[in-house]
Amino acid sequence: MSIEIIIASIAGILIGAVGGYCLFRYVIKQTYNNTIKDAEKEAENIKSKKLLEVKEKFLNKKAELEKEVNQRNSKFQQIENKLKQREISLNQRHEELIKDKQRTESLQQSLEAKIANTERKQAELDELQSQERTKLENISGLSADQAKDRLIESLKDEARTQAQQYINEIVDDAKMTANKEAKRIVIQSIQRVATETAIENSVTVFHLESDEIKGRVIGREGRNIRALEAATGTELVVDDTPEAIVISAFDPVRREICRLALHQLVADGRIHPARIEEVVAKVKKQIEEEIIETGKRTAIDMGIHGLHPELIRIIGKMKYRSSYGQNLLQHARETANLCAVMAAELGLNPKKARRAGLLHDIGKVPDEDPETPHALYGAKLAEQCKEKPDICNAIGAHHDEMEMTTLLSPIVQVCDAISGARPGARREIVEAYIKRLHDLEELAMSYPGVTKTYAIQAGRELRVIVGADKITDADTETLSADIAKKIQDEMTYPGQVKITVIRETRAISFAK
Repeated sequence: MSIEIIIASIAGILIGAVGGYCLFRYVIKQTYNNTIKDAEKEAENIKSKKLLEVKEKFLNKKAELEKEVNQRNSKFQQIENKLKQREISLNQRHEELIKDKQRTESLQQSLEAKIANTERKQAELDELQSQERTKLENISGLSADQAKDRLIESLKDEARTQAQQYINEIVDDAKMTANKEAKRIVIQSIQRVATETAIENSVTVFHLESDEIKGRVIGREGRNIRALEAATGTELVVDDTPEAIVISAFDPVRREICRLALHQLVADGRIHPARIEEVVAKVKKQIEEEIIETGKRTAIDMGIHGLHPELIRIIGKMKYRSSYGQNLLQHARETANLCAVMAAELGLNPKKARRAGLLHDIGKVPDEDPETPHALYGAKLAEQCKEKPDICNAIGAHHDEMEMTTLLSPIVQVCDAISGARPGARREIVEAYIKRLHDLEELAMSYPGVTKTYAIQAGRELRVIVGADKITDADTETLSADIAKKIQDEMTYPGQVKITVIRETRAISFAK
């Protein structure tokens, strides 16, 4: 009974499984068919949409191409119209050129005819001139060349006379205007600068309180004096002058070192060779510092900035130097102020002129003895210290030993002469003074026609007497200018020299 139930159960299960499978397959098939139909329908819809889009794009593209073709055709039409117009204008121009060529050919033929006619008339005119020249030669008895030479000579004399008159007028006008203006500028420059009379000697007198101190300074058998002379490079003169010792040396720096050393030794009371050497070394260092301080103070007082330290030291050393008895630092300051005033009057840069004036004599205080002149040596020093070229040229050219390239150079030269030539500024050696006067007279005597020469006014004026039978009145002005130029080129002198040429005619008779 149980086996039958199991078999029946199994048979039922199998029948159910087969029925379920068939039912599942039917459902799947129906679902698949429905899906296929939906997909086909959707594909048809997509296909129709895409066809519409493609058709629309095609139509748009076609419209764009047609528009572009129309535009291109329009451009081609415009270009074609321009080419036609250009062709028409070229044809017209060609016709005009042909007409111009024909007109030019006709004008050329006319010109050639006129030239031929002119040449023919010129030949006739030359023939007539030749005939007239022959008639004039027969009448005057002179050839054409002889008449030309006489005419040229007469024209030369007339031109020379007129030129001399013109030169005299120019010179007179220059004397009335330029000389007056130059004097005004120089006088104002001198008046606006405070001058000092400073004469340096080669000796310094050191005063003592008593002769007892003089004995201590001399020392046993003069050993202190010898030690001081050896340390300072000076000469000490101890004579019968009471309470005084004379320090003699051509170097003012050495004299100042010796004077200060003596002052410290006398104040301290300890005077012996070792102490002398110690004090002299200390004073030398003190003098060097004072030189630098003097240079700095001078630059500040003059309003000059940016100087090289070496130039500041050289300016400080000028305090202890003199030129023809004139203190060099005072001379440099005076020249600098004159240069500034004169540059301002002339519309130039007064600061640069003051700088050039202060530095113009730096070549006079070298550390070694150079073989070159002080002006050229000073220009070299300034160039080494990075000064500007116009400053270097003004320093090197203030004695005409270098060509002047700027307006500063003549200003420095003139102001240097003003400072050195003013009364009381300098002393001149008698022999050099006499030789300069003699050279002035000999230079003027070297010209033909000069009979006597006299240098007067301390060499500031030269009177030249000429023979009346050897030189004419017109030649005296030329002679005066030539002598002045030769003095400028060959001689060195302070200030200016006036040359006066005198020509005198005398007629003497005796009544008996």
